[in-house]
Amino acid sequence: MARVVIVGGHGKIAQQLTRQLSERGDTVVATVRNPEHVADVEQLGGQAVQVDLEHEEPARLAEVLEGADAVVFSAGAGADGKVERKRTVDLEGSLKSVAAAEQAQVSRFVQVSAISVDRPVADDASEVWKAYVAAKRDADASLRQSSLDWTILRPGGLTDDPGTGRVTLAEEVERGPIPRADVAAVIVAALDDPRTIGQQWEVVSGDQPIADAVAAATS
Repeated sequence: MARVVIVGGHGKIAQQLTRQLSERGDTVVATVRNPEHVADVEQLGGQAVQVDLEHEEPARLAEVLEGADAVVFSAGAGADGKVERKRTVDLEGSLKSVAAAEQAQVSRFVQVSAISVDRPVADDASEVWKAYVAAKRDADASLRQSSLDWTILRPGGLTDDPGTGRVTLAEEVERGPIPRADVAAVIVAALDDPRTIGQQWEVVSGDQPIADAVAAATS
C-alpha cells in the first residue's frame, strides 16, 4: 500500500483518482482549498487537508507531503476563468508542489497537464486559453528540469463519461476526448510502474487496454 498526496484534490480527475486508489487500499491525502470540500474527499475514501495553494508557501505543502510515497499534481484553474489564475494555480501551484516535494524528499511526482501545449496556439484564441496553455507548458518544462522522478500526462478533451479502460497513449497523439476516470486509471498505472519515470505522454480514448498502452510506451 502506498501513501499518495493529490494536490488539487477536489478536481474531477483527482476525485476519480482518490476513489480508485482508496478502493485498492492505498492511503490518499488530498489538498483542498475550500473547507466545504472536505466531506466530498472523505466520501471517496481520502483524507482531506486544507491548503490554499495560491497563497501558501511551499513549506506548508511540504508538511503535508511528509511520509508520502508519491505526489500527483492535478490542480488547475481550468480553461475558463481569469487569466491571472492560470499562472497562480496551473504554473505557480506546480512550482510550489515541486519545491515542496523536494523539501519533503518525496521523489515520485506525476503531473496532469494538457494535450498539445507545446504546439503553437491559434492567433484568434482567447487570452484565457493562451494563458492556460502557457502555464501548462511552462509547468511541464520546469518539472522536467527538476530533481524529481517525474511523469507528465497530457490528456485530451476531458469528459465525465464512464471509463472504458482503453486508451491511445504516446508522446504525441491526435486530439480527442477521454473520460476522467480513464485519466485517473493511467495515473494509477504510472504510479505502479517505475518505467514511466521520465516519460511525457499525451493520452486520449482508444482501443488499447491501459496496462498494455503503458507497457508499449515504456518498451
